[in-house]
Amino acid sequence: MSASNDEERHVQAPQMMTHVDPYLYQMLQQCMDRVVVVQTIKDSVRGTLKSVYPDHVVVEVERRYFHIRMQQVIWVLPE
Repeated sequence: MSASNDEERHVQAPQMMTHVDPYLYQMLQQCMDRVVVVQTIKDSVRGTLKSVYPDHVVVEVERRYFHIRMQQVIWVLPE
């Protein structure tokens, strides 16, 4: 067995790293169960903020749940 084969077996799988904005995270936690508008890089979503996680939020719109990655959020407007 060559050294290169041994190294190939021990290669670690890629790990996900994400930046957490503590101020945005805290503000979103305070808006739980309130109507918010979340502007993403593609579109805006208006609905009830149901869950907040370090990497995403869950917004309910007409009984449908949108999981929005924090990295895609531009701004949030609580209503």
